[in-house]
Amino acid sequence: MATTNGHDAPGSGRVVSVQGPVVDVKFTAVAEVPNVYDVIETETATRQPVVLEVAEHLPGQVARCIALTSTLNLRRGAPARCSRGAVRVPIGPDMYGRIVNVLGQPIDLKGPVAAGETRAIRRPLPGGRVPPRARHQGTELLETGIKVIDLLFPLVKGSKNGILGGAALGKSILTLELIHNMVKEHHGACVFTGAGERIREGNELYHALAHHEVLDKVQIVFGQMNEPPGARFGVAMTGITLAEAIQQENKDVLLFVDNVFRFLQAGSEISTLLGRVPSETGYQPTLASEAAEFHERIRSAQEGGGSITSLEAVYVPADDLTDPAVVALYSFLESIMVLSRERIQLGLYPAVDPLLSSSSNLDPDIVGPRHYAVAEDVMRVLQKYEELRRIVAVIGLDELSQSDRTLYARARKLQNFLTQPFFVAEGYTGKPGEYVTVAQTVEGTERILAGRVDNVPEEQFYMIGQLP
Repeated sequence: MATTNGHDAPGSGRVVSVQGPVVDVKFTAVAEVPNVYDVIETETATRQPVVLEVAEHLPGQVARCIALTSTLNLRRGAPARCSRGAVRVPIGPDMYGRIVNVLGQPIDLKGPVAAGETRAIRRPLPGGRVPPRARHQGTELLETGIKVIDLLFPLVKGSKNGILGGAALGKSILTLELIHNMVKEHHGACVFTGAGERIREGNELYHALAHHEVLDKVQIVFGQMNEPPGARFGVAMTGITLAEAIQQENKDVLLFVDNVFRFLQAGSEISTLLGRVPSETGYQPTLASEAAEFHERIRSAQEGGGSITSLEAVYVPADDLTDPAVVALYSFLESIMVLSRERIQLGLYPAVDPLLSSSSNLDPDIVGPRHYAVAEDVMRVLQKYEELRRIVAVIGLDELSQSDRTLYARARKLQNFLTQPFFVAEGYTGKPGEYVTVAQTVEGTERILAGRVDNVPEEQFYMIGQLP
């Protein structure tokens, strides 16, 4: 990791206070006090390096810092050196297949990263703010091979997309399937950012990517649940920095973040540790600006070039979609796919609830008139099915009119058809994964809606790929 830009002589100071991950460093002269986001390096009593990031300035030439590494055994009076620059991480093709932490240091036991170039993870937006309409040129669709996403929540290059759900609803496995399909079918480049997730999940992700032979197209950065809040917050910036480096090679890159809620939660912890007064909801007062700082860097090149398309898993605490951190993300996301616990209980995988989800990319100018008309019919049928389902639970199916019974049966077949066996879940389902093209999805859905498979039992539509 390089942390200095070589323009200024490093300043030196002394640690005057250690309160968990909050460390105060005093400098002898005002000119030596580093800027906000600059890196300060010190050592513990056992000679373990400690990396600090300046968060704010206090009176008396004191820089209050947030630790990016553990502060265990860090003593008052320890000498500290300022590198006069933000955290810098290695970039380039040597990062593929490697796992690094927020500082760009390898944590996969494969030795140092050979990349010669580094880049600061904190930097102003190139060219200032970009008007919303100019953020991505054109509307080129990204086919995922997952029926429910391609049909109702299509991905567009340069867009931001969220997968929302509570605990154990399949956010991570859906993300892993998307990585598999994008690399295998489209030979795309991916950056996976693990923000505040469990070590076990990171280990499983790595071995799953290696098993499916897609690791050489993925760059991985982790700030795990056991790390200080500074690392869990900064890891999102490291991830977007790696994605920007790939984008500037005129390549399209997919940025996966699991979990962006943990990134905002780490920001809340930092805010509390710094003594800032929380907002009335208990979150940090800078919640919206921190979400914006990350999302405004997800953009396409202004004049041609590559694009960054984000797929962000969003943990929904207690399944409450009105949680302030979740709501803060809504304004940045163009597609919101909400995972439903009820659909999990019914065995419908992926558990995307079409009626709770939405997508601004489902537009006839983007997906075409035929696709749009089919998707609109699907939403209409599923909406009517929800109304009929409550009636059937009370009075039974036989009391419905003939037309309602027909719609009810087609809706159940449609609901089953939108399930799908995943490549990365073969060990759980016992079924080989299937990639379904958009054309196959639209054609199969049309056949169900038109009644051409009314004589086929609904069970035959469950966990299949394309309609035979």
